[in-house]
Amino acid sequence: MMRIAKYFLVIVILLGSTMVVRAQFLMDMIDTTTTLGKGMMAMYKKYDAIQVSGYIQPQFQLAQEKGIGSYAGGNFPAAVNNRFSLRRGRLRVDYERYNKHDMPVVQFAFQFDGTERGVFIRDFYGRIFETRYNLFSLAAGMFARPFGYEVNLSSSDRETPERGRMSQILMKTERDLGAMVSFEPRAKDHPLNFLKIDAGLFNGQGLTATSDFDSHKDIISRISVKPQRIKGNNWLLSGGVSMLYGGMAQFTPTIYRMGTVNGKPGYIADSSAANIDKIAPRHYYGADIQLKIPNGPGKGSTQFRAEYLRGKQTATAVTTETPGIIPVDAQGNVLPLYLRNFDGAYLYFLQNLGSEQHQVVVKYDWYDPNKKVEGKEIGIPGEGLTAADIRYNTLGLGYLYYANEHLKFMFYYDWVQNETTELEGFKEDLKDNVLTCRIQYRF
Repeated sequence: MMRIAKYFLVIVILLGSTMVVRAQFLMDMIDTTTTLGKGMMAMYKKYDAIQVSGYIQPQFQLAQEKGIGSYAGGNFPAAVNNRFSLRRGRLRVDYERYNKHDMPVVQFAFQFDGTERGVFIRDFYGRIFETRYNLFSLAAGMFARPFGYEVNLSSSDRETPERGRMSQILMKTERDLGAMVSFEPRAKDHPLNFLKIDAGLFNGQGLTATSDFDSHKDIISRISVKPQRIKGNNWLLSGGVSMLYGGMAQFTPTIYRMGTVNGKPGYIADSSAANIDKIAPRHYYGADIQLKIPNGPGKGSTQFRAEYLRGKQTATAVTTETPGIIPVDAQGNVLPLYLRNFDGAYLYFLQNLGSEQHQVVVKYDWYDPNKKVEGKEIGIPGEGLTAADIRYNTLGLGYLYYANEHLKFMFYYDWVQNETTELEGFKEDLKDNVLTCRIQYRF
């Protein structure tokens, strides 16, 4: 009976943060003068720092045509234009300890994603906090890169089904293996408690690889200002600037850079034995801003968000996605790298409709993987340009219904437009719009 009582207590406590008060009430009823009571109290003290949370996102999608390529949850199979899927199924466990001044001392986080595609690790890290000045912390393991606003906005809180095309290509899976130092004053009366600075060192491949394939690391940093009330009204303004300074080793003597070919933009090969082991750059620079305007008690808010990124990206001829492994062809030959200048942005407009339960969202984003070429310049023989150099613009329109804190409904439509080029298959706009209908259960 004692063992059963202990197991029952653990289950009650592990139900999550909403059970903390009830668990404490249960503890107050325990007679600690008995062996059973002492055992239950020991179990409570061991596990009361654990919190369990999670969410699942079953959805139905309808595409304009069968077999389209898509960033709205992945490509559609060749014979499919509609599908049910489990977009995300997350389970997260956090362990936190605080000192006698109610300041954090240590944190561990474990998060897994389970869908019909398998089970994958998403977060697996520990964080220790400096407790003398309560200013600094050190995190190490697998966690989100400290870059930009959208990359770090949880998929459970985001008002759109997916992050923008640019975020998905440049920061696939959002996470990486590394270590990060953070400056964030935790005392409410600290003069800099509005400021947060993160700086870390990461492998660079993210979760697209099981290990690092070169010795070069990415430096990623972000300086952000937490929401600040604008004088004279209740508007909240926040923002930040971000930088990624990294790259990857070259494994062939040839790298391609944009130049002029027969009087037109095209790739020029730089071939030299000295190129092997040199670092091809991945340099990103970004800025973001968020404005929230309350509409009145119980009426929600009006929100505007914007983020802009530009820089240099190293990838291959057929994609601008950061390689997760050393790029090779079907015969195992190492492929040359391609260097491109890119830019991209997104803009959000969010509006509650008279209450906090109803919300509409309008989002526009673009990603231009190659700033030195456009439209009909792509596809001319001899240039070496491919579909990876085409710019895409996406306009999204959605409606969200927040039934309660655990249940959310989303209806969202993506209008996707690509540049028209001289490339076969891209001489007109592709029919790749997607409707997403999603339910989110959260605890």
